[in-house]
Amino acid sequence: GPDFHGKLTSNGEIYNMHALTAAHKTLPFGAYVRVANLNNGKSIVVRINDRGPFIKRRIIDLSYAAAKKLGIDISGVAPVKIKVLKKYSPKKSSQKFSIQVGSFSSKKNAKILKRKLQKKYWNVYISKIKTSSNTFYRVRIKARSVKSAEKIANKLMKQGYRTNVLEEH
Repeated sequence: GPDFHGKLTSNGEIYNMHALTAAHKTLPFGAYVRVANLNNGKSIVVRINDRGPFIKRRIIDLSYAAAKKLGIDISGVAPVKIKVLKKYSPKKSSQKFSIQVGSFSSKKNAKILKRKLQKKYWNVYISKIKTSSNTFYRVRIKARSVKSAEKIANKLMKQGYRTNVLEEH
């Protein structure tokens, strides 16, 4: 809803409450999911772009637009069934990927992490993004394919970094 509108999602996008998106704990970013409201039979397709929900017994967090189309914008919760329609899979060789290793409000901290990562990876860069209330400096590593991005992300996770594999637009 409006509290998160304009803020960063876990995959590095700016949250848009009017888009048909959702948060899930484990599904890959970019997965398309059919969500059916079991109370009224309405269903929609959303794209996973965030992590959550962080409340027990909930399986998916929907954007405001998605909740409205399902008729749960007032109640906020409803029993739903979800079905993955299409997991993220590269279709074109022109797709570019990156691994987000950190996001900082301090440019100095982003530069420190960039220098540290450059000792092992040549393709580290900082991406600046402005939201409605802040500026963030995202430290990312370019990758040639989703496979190589996932391999790098797994190595970094073993070193204690929280990573996200992203498709560059």
